[in-house]
Formats: sequence, C-alpha cells, structure tokens
Amino acid sequence: MATKVVVPEMGESIVEATVGTWLKREGDAVAAGEGIVELETEKVNLVVYAERAGVLAHIEHQAGSDVKVGDVLAAIEEAPEPAAPSPRPTEERQPRPAGGPEVREAPRPAQRPEAAAPTDELPRATPVARRVAQEQGIDLAQVPPSAPGGRATKQDVQVYLEQQKGAVSRPAPQPAVIRPREPSAAGVAQPVPAAGRGEERVRMSRRRQTIARRLVEAQHTAAMLTTFNEVDMSAVAELRKRRKESFVERYGVNLGLMSFFVKATIGALRAFPQLNAEIQGDEIILKHYYDIGIAVGAAEGLVVPVLRDADRMSFAQIEQAIKEFVRKSEDGSLTLEDLRGGTFTITNGGVFGSLLSTPILNPPQVGILGLHKIQERPVVLEGAIVVRAMMYVALSYDHRIVDGREAVQFLVRLKELIEDPETLLLEA
Repeated sequence: MATKVVVPEMGESIVEATVGTWLKREGDAVAAGEGIVELETEKVNLVVYAERAGVLAHIEHQAGSDVKVGDVLAAIEEAPEPAAPSPRPTEERQPRPAGGPEVREAPRPAQRPEAAAPTDELPRATPVARRVAQEQGIDLAQVPPSAPGGRATKQDVQVYLEQQKGAVSRPAPQPAVIRPREPSAAGVAQPVPAAGRGEERVRMSRRRQTIARRLVEAQHTAAMLTTFNEVDMSAVAELRKRRKESFVERYGVNLGLMSFFVKATIGALRAFPQLNAEIQGDEIILKHYYDIGIAVGAAEGLVVPVLRDADRMSFAQIEQAIKEFVRKSEDGSLTLEDLRGGTFTITNGGVFGSLLSTPILNPPQVGILGLHKIQERPVVLEGAIVVRAMMYVALSYDHRIVDGREAVQFLVRLKELIEDPETLLLEA
C-alpha cells in the first residue's frame, strides 16, 4: 500500500511553498525519517521526511512547482520482497561402490540472497550549498566539506568554484581585426553593440517573492517616515578595546556593537512604548516585552531572526545568539521559531559600508532602527574641533501611532545611552 507524502503544516500563517530540491529520485529506496524533498517557504527552507521506509514510487511536483499545505508531493510504496532462492536441482546419485552402501552428495546449505546494492545517496550538503552547486553545475561529490558531519557549505562550493576557474586554461587571445567604420548620415561614427550580449531569466525564490510583497505592503499600508541623528561611538570603542580580550576568554565570543545597540534600543523603547507596538484595526497593541529582530543578509535574501526577551539577556548572550543566527543563515538551518514574531527590528547596513539609509518597516512592527558605517569626522566639542568616530542612525516609524516628537526623542535617548555606555548597566 502506498503512503502519500504531503506538504506539512508550516505554522506562522504559511500556507504555500515552492518545491526546491528533491533529495531522492524516483525508484530510490528511502528509510523512515530520511529527508526526501526540500521546500522553500517565505521564511525558511523546510525538509520533508519519510514517515515509513520503502521506495519513492512517483513524484507529483517537480522542483520549482508551487504547492499548498496538504498537497501530495510523492508516494512511497513498500519495498519489494527479496526473491526466494530457486529450488535446488534434484540430487544426482553417485555410483554405488561395489559391495558398499549407496553414497549421496551431502545437502548444501541454502544460500542467502545477496543484499541489494545500496542506492547512491546524494552528497551531504547544506540546502544553500546544494542550490549554489546546482546553479553553477558543480558535482557536490567533488567539493571537500568543512562543516561538522562531513557537510559541504556554501563557502565550500564557492572555494571549489574559484579553484576550478583558476585551473581552466584560457585560450590565447586572437588578434583583433580593425576595419574602418562607415560614417553615419550625420558624418559621425555610431557605436556598434557588443556581440554576445545576453539576458538571463531567473525565477524568484519563494523568500524573495515574499520580501518583495512585504516591502511594497509596508509602503502602502503604513504612514512611514524616517528621522536621523548621529552618535559619537568613541566611548563604546574605548570600552570594547579595554574589555575585548577578557570578554573573549570568558564567553568565547567577541564583544560587538550589536549588544550595545540592543540594550540601548530597549532603554529607548521603555521610554517611548509607542514604538514597541502594533496596530490591529482601530486598536493599538502595546507590548510589554522586548523581542528584538536582528536583520541578517543571507544568500537567499534578508531574514530577521528574533532575540526573545532581549531585556533579560546579557551582553554575552546577545552576542552568542547573533553569532548563531549568522551561522544558521549561512547554512540554511534557521527555523520558523527563530523568525517568529518580533516587536522591533535593528538593521545594520554599516557592515556593508552604508553611510546613510532609510530602512523600511517590518510589518506589523511600527519601528525599525538603521545603523551605519562608523566614520571619523571633525566635530566641535567644548568649543574645539576634534576628530571623533561618528555613526549616523536612522529610525523609520509608522506615523499613524508615532509622532515626530516621540521618534526624535527616541533617537536622542538612544544617543545618550550609547555615548555613555555605563548607563546601559543602570538601565538593565
């Protein structure tokens, strides 16, 4: 009897997915609990596992197909019983020796049927690594893995690709043939389009489609506005310099900037709770907990994992959690629970060199803080021009429930806490 493999419930209002990579092919043997197919959702990639052992008999939806919860993806049939050994030919009688009894050949023990040759398994790799390898036409079996358990990562595939590019010998350039160009009617030579120009049509991933839709919805449904300020990062830089080595020795993680801004953001949210809220119909839902989303740029697109009850976390716990989020985003192992909810978001474009930007809200949240590149600039301090490490910060907010006064004061409070980081301990 065949067992249907269906699209499972995915939670958090996710009802659709796109078939990503089939980890097994039709006719392959599968074990109970073994991954069969990877689905792309608007938030994370999910692997669907076999509920029972058998043979993958038929695939209903190929890679790239859109499916909904409950749709049948494939069918698993029972593995065929091993063929019974053929009956042994009738025993031949041996010649009877003169004057002695008849001698028969000793019965041979029944031979066990040979075990079926194991099916070829796909190389172990992270979902992102498989996708990159498929796009580049790379055999994952040739990629040396670096992750625990012998899994190849996206970085492994990229390193292998660069090595292969360097190993390919380039053909010697052919001498260019220069021909006189015919003058145009106006007497001026016109540029000739370069030969071999091409275009490529690439299907948007489920996550990229969702990002596009949500960003447009944010602009259409919220009265979004952005206000700016600048923060002197000198005190934080000095504190990090003094505590860097001892922090790593004690907690095994670097003391980064994000933990300071998470703590300062919570302090500012306590002072201006309208920014830690959402709108439902004609009501404002003020939230008295602080689940801070941290925007992470992943290969598949932007994701926002959430620090739950961030006000109860230490600096070390925040840094450790963010480091783990980055690792998960790179190998495609983020879960729905990592991304669920969030009351306010912080995004750091400064890691990519951004000097100034206007971040877009992450609905239904009504506030998002944008951090930028730290840059030494001349500033006036107590009547003297000095060089200080400065950062522009931006707050985008929903003007429907947050007035400009609260938005400006939020950034002023944030600035005060960052420029005097000892007060963060008092706020905690």
